[in-house]
Amino acid sequence: MTVRLKILGAYARIVDIDGKGGDKSMKEKERLTKRICLAAVLTFSLTGCGNKSLLDPGNPVSLTVWHYYNGSQQAAFDSLVEEFNTTVGREKGIYVQGYSQGSVSDLETAVRDAIGGKVGADPMPDIFSSYADTAYEVEQAGALANLSDYLDEKELEKYVDSYIEEGCIASDGTLRIFPTAKSTEIMMINRTDWEPFSQAAGVSLEDLETIEGVTKVAQAYYEWTDSQTPDIPEDGKAFYGRDAVANYFVVGMQQLGVEIFQVENGNVTLNLPKEQIRRLWENYYVPMVKGYFGAYGSFRSDDVKTGDLLAYTGSTTSAMYFPDQVELDNGSHAIDYIVTTAPVFAGGEHYAVQQGAGMVVGKSDEKHEYAAVEFLKWFTEVEHNLQFGCVSGYLPVTKEAGSREKLDQVIEKYELEVAPKTYDCLTTIFDELEGMTLYTNKSFQNGSAARKVLEYNLADKAAGDREAIVEAISQGKNLEEASAPFVTDKAFEEWYTSFCNALNDAVGEQE
Repeated sequence: MTVRLKILGAYARIVDIDGKGGDKSMKEKERLTKRICLAAVLTFSLTGCGNKSLLDPGNPVSLTVWHYYNGSQQAAFDSLVEEFNTTVGREKGIYVQGYSQGSVSDLETAVRDAIGGKVGADPMPDIFSSYADTAYEVEQAGALANLSDYLDEKELEKYVDSYIEEGCIASDGTLRIFPTAKSTEIMMINRTDWEPFSQAAGVSLEDLETIEGVTKVAQAYYEWTDSQTPDIPEDGKAFYGRDAVANYFVVGMQQLGVEIFQVENGNVTLNLPKEQIRRLWENYYVPMVKGYFGAYGSFRSDDVKTGDLLAYTGSTTSAMYFPDQVELDNGSHAIDYIVTTAPVFAGGEHYAVQQGAGMVVGKSDEKHEYAAVEFLKWFTEVEHNLQFGCVSGYLPVTKEAGSREKLDQVIEKYELEVAPKTYDCLTTIFDELEGMTLYTNKSFQNGSAARKVLEYNLADKAAGDREAIVEAISQGKNLEEASAPFVTDKAFEEWYTSFCNALNDAVGEQE
């Protein structure tokens, strides 16, 4: 493996020359990239760390924060904001007001309207929640503060390296996204209905550790449920589904040794090797069209509630929505749950998705920018960040906070009531963090459009083709006969070509 290191001032990217991208070399490149990215942030951070004399407790700076939290998450955030305002904020001269914009898309629309000066739009907030792709757009418009000006080396080193790296979206490698709360994916299973099936079919939780294993178990579940009603042919039920199909592509390819979006200087190279893409197709599209996997409601936790699925892969934050009972047409029954880490491709590296919006600071004046960073540093202190995570299901962002021991200490100290599902999700990840690598692709122009292709292209095709197969079954064909035309080499080749074209169109011409 030959690797070229291209330095741009204090910023660097790692470029794979021969494109082989083996697992070991990818790990080495990632470690080197993280060290270089952190070095770039630290280089700039040493030039200035804010000025405390900017603040006057007698004339406090007022900050507005836009976010997308709702329900218990919003209540937890508001409670911490109130605590800040009555303690550290009062002492330093900072007053924070938080406003929920509703959903993530509502927040993104409000931000774009504010930046574009749309008639009737609210002024740009001092701080707002943002995913990397949206933050990249705002940064390209020159509207984000350079957070490296307000953080010194000691402060930066408290945070998980990959979270800092994700926020380095400026062309010079400096920090623009402050990590505040992160999540990854877990698998949740309806234990109550899993146990009789697993005993009857001779399958175990160990079979669900790989994606290929999930596919095999899902087929066994379809056949087992179909056998319960021998007078009704092909009425087997789906076992598994997943939220965020885009994550399946990005992280699945990474597990197989391929970075699907290779980004350098904001420009992207698409890596779509047919062999690896075929494995993703065989373990998502094929079980979807055959009815082994399913997607029916808005989220897969909804499908568990209606009894349409037994298990799903979703965000750690989805734990609070996992149902306590299954509601069927002929009644309901209570269920217990199992939490495990998300499955990984057989033989692949244990990558897991790194996701969750951070906070960005709008470019304004030094006083407001400094005050905003002071609030964000306070919010991400170990105890405050874990208090928020206990309610929201988000992972804390500092190295010190990411352990079961620290979580238990905070729960005991503040006498917190934590939902068992949320606690189990957090501790499952804490216990496995050393054995996994959290990953998110770097930001690039038209990144949101490319991600939409990953999210909907194959999923929509699978849904449409499943309907055609169900119709063929209703006309007397069995599952294998009905699905045969959809799972051939030719069918894959045709989809693969259209998929590559769709991604290329989405990415468009890079500047």
